[in-house]
Amino acid sequence: MNTRSMAVWRPKVLFRAASRLAIAGALFALAACATAPGPSAGPAEGTGASPYGQFLAGRAALNAGRNADAARYYGAVRALDPDAAGVIDERGFVAALLAGDVTTAARIAPTSEATSAPNLSLSRLVRAVEGMSTGRVGSAGTLLAPEGAVFPHRSAMALLAPWAAAMAGDREGVLVRPQSPGDRIVDVFGLLAQARLFERAGRLDEAETNFKVLSGGDSPGQASVLAYGGFLERRKRGAEAVALYDRLLATDPRNASVRAARERAAAGKAEVQPSLRQGAAQTLIPVAATLIAAGQDQMGLAYLRLALRLDPGNNPAWLLVGDLLESYGLVEEARAAYARVPAAAPEFVAAQAKLAWSHQRAGDPETALRLARAAAAGGDVEAAINLSDLLRANEKFSESADVLDPLISGAAPDWRLLYARGVSRERAGRWPEAEADLKAALALNPDEPELLNYLGYTWIDRNENLDKALEMVRRAVSQNPRSGAMVDSLGWAYFRLGDFPRAVETLERAVELEPGDPELNNHLGDAYWRVGRRDEAGFQWKRVLTLDPDPKIKAEAERKLAQGLPPAPTPAARKP
Repeated sequence: MNTRSMAVWRPKVLFRAASRLAIAGALFALAACATAPGPSAGPAEGTGASPYGQFLAGRAALNAGRNADAARYYGAVRALDPDAAGVIDERGFVAALLAGDVTTAARIAPTSEATSAPNLSLSRLVRAVEGMSTGRVGSAGTLLAPEGAVFPHRSAMALLAPWAAAMAGDREGVLVRPQSPGDRIVDVFGLLAQARLFERAGRLDEAETNFKVLSGGDSPGQASVLAYGGFLERRKRGAEAVALYDRLLATDPRNASVRAARERAAAGKAEVQPSLRQGAAQTLIPVAATLIAAGQDQMGLAYLRLALRLDPGNNPAWLLVGDLLESYGLVEEARAAYARVPAAAPEFVAAQAKLAWSHQRAGDPETALRLARAAAAGGDVEAAINLSDLLRANEKFSESADVLDPLISGAAPDWRLLYARGVSRERAGRWPEAEADLKAALALNPDEPELLNYLGYTWIDRNENLDKALEMVRRAVSQNPRSGAMVDSLGWAYFRLGDFPRAVETLERAVELEPGDPELNNHLGDAYWRVGRRDEAGFQWKRVLTLDPDPKIKAEAERKLAQGLPPAPTPAARKP
């Protein structure tokens, strides 16, 4: 049996986690609660009422990622010692912002010349967003002016400026395309913002020109397609909107937002034009996502908080916030973010899937499966796929496969569904059915390395079709030479074919790539034994027992430590 895990479509944390809670000076801290108490809250217990005690408590809270607590402690320092405000405000400002208390962050935002240039730009951005969120937009245009704006805030300030102008009734400023030389984000999303604002101004031909530029080409972005599609729907051009959505769905068939838009357009309905606040919030999301993808998670989180201040109903932002918070280990706060997505939203199924996997990772499979079953009961395809994945993760393999049966139909079903069902059937011991699914999936996508490796490895592990399996695994490794699992499959093929020296060389490389995988270490021990390196074989099998192996691999390692390996099979003993 192939014991390797396989969770196609399992929800993932979307972005790389930050360096854990390291704080340079008084700058950015990691995420915490969705709301924060005001900074005038009382002192921390056990620290007395001294400003220094509160300062230490605040610093400890920042180091632990508890930004709401940090904001409270720094606020207490400010109340106890007004002379310390200049030092404390910068830290409290960042803590409040990342905790989601934008109003407090704007109130205590640093403005002195002693403030670092990046934090001064962030201060201006936060105060502008707070003004735009409360209708006090008189100073927002000045705060967002390009003079003095520095990286990484220059992009967001440029993109928000026309929205602030629209809120202030500035008919000229509202239609000026945002500019930031050499900034690809501003180039693309500035054009999108201008298209949306052209539409609001009734300059429909100019709006459509921009939309066509953005949604053309071979791989238009989701934001551009949804925005242009909404424009077409409002012009009563639903058939064109459907065709536009179909282009994107051809390459991304399970995109929930685009599928929902297509259903709306096909029904003759039209998207309600976003409000100015909603449009401004949408402008910040790609900036946040770009920062997060570049490893600047804290700043990305800050921008998501600003987007949600402008539009608390921005569901993609809540999903991203939840992903970040969970990546920091703030599980309850992440779940609270996912729970903000309403049941009627296209993102609801994704939010429920993330909630379910959060419980699964926390060791509560009962709650995880309950949530997944409830979501799948509505008939949504994505929810059914997620339920199948969770069932597989909980070793309910036959049920996992059966959940996928209604989704696999027609002459050319989705190869990924066949792959997923094949894995579940193989793990359930239903090999003839599994092999048929895996072969069918491979026929639909013959160059997919995961498929090549999984079927090839399973044949190798079953001592079947070894020559063909070897060729398949070689193809997989050529596409993913840094995959320890795929290199292991190749080494195991050499082992099964009796080429033990080459197996040792290849399996050593696999373990170098993934040193913590018990199965790879187990295989390397077997190869060492076959070439007479028995002390090293014993070391590898002992190491397997330290790597939290599954029961099957654990039992194998213990047996081999006690008895070694039996004699190698002769070629005649191999299965055809």
